[in-house]
Amino acid sequence: MPPTAIVTGSDSGIGKATAVALAEAGYDVGITWHTDEPGAKGTAEEVAALGRRAEVRRLDLTDLEAAAGVIDDLAEALGGIDVLVNNAGTGITEPFLEMTLDSWSQVLDVDLTGPMLCAQRAARRMVAAGGGGRIVNVTSVHEHVPLEGSSAYCAAKGGLGLLTKVMALELAEHGILVNAVAPGEISTPMTGQHDADPQTEDRPGIPLGRPGHAREVAAAIVHLASPEAGYTTGASFVIDGGLLLMAAQRNR
Repeated sequence: MPPTAIVTGSDSGIGKATAVALAEAGYDVGITWHTDEPGAKGTAEEVAALGRRAEVRRLDLTDLEAAAGVIDDLAEALGGIDVLVNNAGTGITEPFLEMTLDSWSQVLDVDLTGPMLCAQRAARRMVAAGGGGRIVNVTSVHEHVPLEGSSAYCAAKGGLGLLTKVMALELAEHGILVNAVAPGEISTPMTGQHDADPQTEDRPGIPLGRPGHAREVAAAIVHLASPEAGYTTGASFVIDGGLLLMAAQRNR
């Protein structure tokens, strides 16, 4: 039986690239979408074209209990779960002094509480199956550094980063490895670039001079799911073209 993976928010961007990359690596894949059903079906078609099975479900992380149930539904349909990639997320730009409770709650639900519940459901199944597993939480460079106007987003991603470490500690005895991937600017619809070719985008504020491609993040996630990453847990892998290094630059 082939290994199985569930990738949340895999209708576009990093999630889609990850689902396809995992299919290339031999996984059957559970695909979720929130508003872009055609995008999710397109991902499923790419997975199927690689000879792998795809199951598609809608996932609304603002409906927390129902969202957690989607993980169980997909795992049942796939015949198990070996890898969970918590990729679905959102962000709202509001100054701290103007932040509403509704905005704060929405971002925290989608970017922190929802991933926690999804990971919990997946981990329980991995423990019951007795074969270990992998959980990868997609955070952001803003797991590590602040971003003005994004208090809820930074709080959620920072919280998810530390949750990753707690999960890694508690789940190690069950052979479940938990890591985070923290992307910088990636050419995806979430950043308003609609999967543009990053080589055509000029970013003088980034040492590598360009945004990243979703495939570059997907490759790191597939590595963390692989046997070669069998001694890696509780880590946060920053994929940002050197953006965080700019804090070390002298003001001119």
